[in-house]
Amino acid sequence: MAGDSQMNFGLTAADYVRHRAGFPEAFFEHIRARDLIRPGTRLLDIGAGTGTIARGMARRGCQTFALDIAPEMLKAAQSLDDGADAEITYVAGEAEALPIKSATFDVATAGQCWHWFDGIRAARQVNRILAPNGIIIIAHFDWLPRAGNVVAATEALIARYNPGWRLGGGNGFYPQWLDQLREAGFAGLETFSFDLDVAYGHIAWRGRIRASAGIGATLDEAQVAAFDRDLKHVLETVFPDDPLKVSHRAFAVIGRKPASGK
Repeated sequence: MAGDSQMNFGLTAADYVRHRAGFPEAFFEHIRARDLIRPGTRLLDIGAGTGTIARGMARRGCQTFALDIAPEMLKAAQSLDDGADAEITYVAGEAEALPIKSATFDVATAGQCWHWFDGIRAARQVNRILAPNGIIIIAHFDWLPRAGNVVAATEALIARYNPGWRLGGGNGFYPQWLDQLREAGFAGLETFSFDLDVAYGHIAWRGRIRASAGIGATLDEAQVAAFDRDLKHVLETVFPDDPLKVSHRAFAVIGRKPASGK
């Protein structure tokens, strides 16, 4: 797995379950409208986290497997399945060395995680486990920092507590994924995106940020608590509206494995 070797999202599992909104219904409608999934589709969700994409696909009739490297996240995901009308099989493993037989799945998804992987190695692994004509969907649902908004203020505070954090200032687009998929043998590449606001109460926004890479997955307990106190102050004094309207952008890249299987 690429990225910070000290990163551990398992430490954030509790906040992840409670406060990370996950992908919106509109994302799944975009997928279904493109006829990328249907009842019975064999689907592997990679870097599943708490299962937001896996659960949405299972609800739409896919035979869904979810893979993550962190056992705590898999356990948290399973706890959310109760009463969710979603049957999912969970598998522990890494994106760059998928413990899956070749040509097993029709679709592979990866949501909010591809930037942590060695993209070329992971894409080649996905190509291997997909059947001919199989589809890969890499997606993000990112908050958008804009001048004066709560996201920009929050990112500035994250950077103060974690100067090594490098994920701020994004625009929600990832054109490099197209090159990675092309190099790994995928064809018919396309993208889609849309913007929407997500409502977060102050408590939920604080939990969402504690569950992020720059805070809960990296800092120690005392640092996380100090950060949370400062964020609480910023919200109360600068952004008193509760709930907040937080700008987000959904972006996805779609690739297809050639029918020849190569």
